Amino acid sequence: MKGLTNIENVYFVGVGGIGMSALARYVQLLGKKVSGYDKTPTNLTNELIREGINITFTDAVSEVDFGILRTENTLVVYTPAIPSTNNILSHFRENGYSLLKRAALLGEVTRDSLCLAVAGTHGKTTTSAILGHLLAECDMPVTAFLGGISENYNSNFISNGTDITVVEADEFDRSFLQLSPDIACVTSMDADHLDIYGNQEELETSFIDFTRLLPSNDKLFYKKGLPLEGNSVAVNESADYAATNIRVEEGLYVFDLNTPTETLKDLKFSLPGHHNLHNAVTALGMAISAGTPTLCLSKALQSFKGVQRRFSYKIRENDLVLIDDYAHHPTEIDALYQAVQEMYPEDKKLIVFQPHLYSRTQDFADGFAESLSSFDEVILMDIYPAREMPIEGVTSHWLLDKIEHPDKLLVARENLPERVKASRCKVKLLVGAGDIGAEVDKITKYLRDAS
Repeated sequence: MKGLTNIENVYFVGVGGIGMSALARYVQLLGKKVSGYDKTPTNLTNELIREGINITFTDAVSEVDFGILRTENTLVVYTPAIPSTNNILSHFRENGYSLLKRAALLGEVTRDSLCLAVAGTHGKTTTSAILGHLLAECDMPVTAFLGGISENYNSNFISNGTDITVVEADEFDRSFLQLSPDIACVTSMDADHLDIYGNQEELETSFIDFTRLLPSNDKLFYKKGLPLEGNSVAVNESADYAATNIRVEEGLYVFDLNTPTETLKDLKFSLPGHHNLHNAVTALGMAISAGTPTLCLSKALQSFKGVQRRFSYKIRENDLVLIDDYAHHPTEIDALYQAVQEMYPEDKKLIVFQPHLYSRTQDFADGFAESLSSFDEVILMDIYPAREMPIEGVTSHWLLDKIEHPDKLLVARENLPERVKASRCKVKLLVGAGDIGAEVDKITKYLRDAS
């Protein structure tokens, strides 16, 4: 990568983030010395440390080796999630170091390769993971930066060459406008990040601006019905790329893929839900556009195992099913319900949901209330604030009052395992984009020990 030619060290402020850690792995692969800061140790930071990346968890300048990290040989990469009060980042900024936002570094990477960019308010991580896997399994020279941990690679980073890059085109903070896409998709443009955009019209304008970065419309794949031009994608209806003749056999989707030039018969795919089928069709279309031989795609798709925290089974037994999922928007919860209802139509279902961000909870409270009420039982956790300060009156108790349901509870984190166990539902879902993921293993163990 040309922008790193004279750089010996790259320091990541927020290195434990899912997008940052993938970039850290990539930069280390280039032979640079990588180190960084994050506020909390996680499984991901533990893995980075085992891979030779030095990480501090104390926001103190004294924790950083400035004898090695000199201004002339060091690049500092950070994310918008890092507060302006961060001591380490402030020191770098005040002492003349070269600084780049994560999105800008990713933009630099995409300029040196054939860039396949996956955009959309929902489905980015699953679509990019499928796409990266298809290319790697078909022996295409691909590097993929994923927003989740691929079950096939137990990593958020796929390295099989550098001629092609697969990246998630993040609409937050309009980051995707810094990319240089050659082939792209838009999986959805539902209202989200209204704290950034103000309204859905501005969000849609930003997505349209993103698609204009492409060399031509025929390099765009988009969900049929969106106000875009290019290759339409659909499930069970006509489109340029469409999944048809869909059936479920032995727990797998089996379908035909119609393309403008051919039909691929009897493809098999293991992820539940029509939204995931749509993600798969999108990834297949992009892989074909990138020159992937179609003969290898069927076997590659069937071998895709999924992404952690995307309809991830933790327990799958006759009398108990426990599923972990990242859904954090009403549309995603609706898609999750469709998937679990298709797989377990006769069984009662509990959802444990941790709202993510005060602003999103406020903006979509009525939508959350309606989506959550589809389940047989509802448990809410307190709102996960992430980067935000509280908004007066916006609480999980406020959201709970909006849910018209006879079986709903607000439960403290420490009481979750016993409350989940006490549920009469066979199918139990742990859902949200906050730190509910840290509770999944505890609840799984509690349920297994109690059985």
